[in-house]
Amino acid sequence: MPEKLHVISPVNNSMFAERTFHSENEINAALTRADMAQQIWKSVPVFERIEQIEKFIQSFSNLSDQICEELPWQMGRPIVQVPNEVASTIERAKGMIDLAAESLENIVIGKKEGFFRYIKREPLGTIFVVPAWNYPYLIAINSIVPGLLAGNSIILKHSAQTPLVAERFADAFKAAGLPDGLFQYLHLTHEDTARVIRDSRVGFVAFTGSVEGGQHIQKVASDRFIGVGLELGGKDPAYVHRDANLAFAIENLVSGAFFNSGQSCCSIERIYVHQDLYKDFLEGFVELTKKYKLGNPLDRETNLGPVAKNSVVATVRQHVNDALKKGAKTLIDPDLFTNTVLGPEYLAPQILVDVDHGMDIMIKETFGPVVGIMEVKNDKEAIDLMNDSPYGLTASVWTENEKAALRISDSVATGTCYMNRCDYLDPYLAWTGVKNTGRGCSLSTIGYEQLTRPKSYHMRLNTR
Repeated sequence: MPEKLHVISPVNNSMFAERTFHSENEINAALTRADMAQQIWKSVPVFERIEQIEKFIQSFSNLSDQICEELPWQMGRPIVQVPNEVASTIERAKGMIDLAAESLENIVIGKKEGFFRYIKREPLGTIFVVPAWNYPYLIAINSIVPGLLAGNSIILKHSAQTPLVAERFADAFKAAGLPDGLFQYLHLTHEDTARVIRDSRVGFVAFTGSVEGGQHIQKVASDRFIGVGLELGGKDPAYVHRDANLAFAIENLVSGAFFNSGQSCCSIERIYVHQDLYKDFLEGFVELTKKYKLGNPLDRETNLGPVAKNSVVATVRQHVNDALKKGAKTLIDPDLFTNTVLGPEYLAPQILVDVDHGMDIMIKETFGPVVGIMEVKNDKEAIDLMNDSPYGLTASVWTENEKAALRISDSVATGTCYMNRCDYLDPYLAWTGVKNTGRGCSLSTIGYEQLTRPKSYHMRLNTR
């Protein structure tokens, strides 16, 4: 078993951090502490739990400068964009606080003479959170904050690409005075991750990652009767309707495709444009894409950094080459960006046309700065193509007609429908998906249901 975890930075391929994997004894001790702490925490009133999380938000905010310095080195995000992740993490935490009291209160059943009946939401115990590296704070907070508010304890095993994120969470909770054992992190190998899932002290697993990773997590957990939340990715489509605000759609869809170098489960990976707007849309999309500055993410002028891993580079190149062999064309000359390229992880943004669904670029998750664009004749063709995917996380419709957006959205198999927006999570709405996007739900009042179990109380008040 490897003893060390090495973080290789995409900035310059240097080793940015080294950590020792936690030992079997340390893992066992952490699980014991979590179990003991949760037995007390579950009896703490919700309003007191809320006060603890409010203190965490303040202490997390105090760490903003350190977070913004570390994150580009771990996963390549341009430093000018990192403050947005800090702010959005706080926004989501506050949203889950707003929903906590209502979501966790008892459900009182209608009156029945001589009886008092209600349903209580019981915590599950220890939640094992295994998030991805691409939005490392945002993804983790989706389970951490509501999990604690619901009365659970948390053990966080963060991605090997972003282990320092786990440590910053721990720093913030410690500064906030959260009782010992309620939040802990572990640096784990794949084998030890599986052992934790199999441990009887774990009550739920929240995983974000690849389909293959999700299948493995579910298989490991299958020997136990515990819940598993799986957010596994997407191939998110956008449809530019014939009456769309063209300039607005172009601006937002370019950002939706290339922000964070396209490394988002809900980034725009395929676009369908009504034939009436197709030519003008392409022209504007290409011109705006050419304005991106690819370079060192520590440079404050950079708005497109490197992708985080060599595996991402390989996938992007494979998908593009597959499309080109089958007749697709690229619209961006990579030489426009070569004078700033520092290594193979620094991928120029790319647009492909003359694409179809026989190409990987339009079916498989690419997870990089590349997008395929197709012309469509009408709404039906757009809907059919949007649904022709093994994924279903989000879909967006760009139109000035709300009725048209609702009608189209009702026909698309997806977890979230947007009108004139994309690549955004609202903490008050359920974050979920269909097909290979996974199972379960986070955020919103519904997200609390995943982190609790119902317990019914049927009380006969008078036996005389």
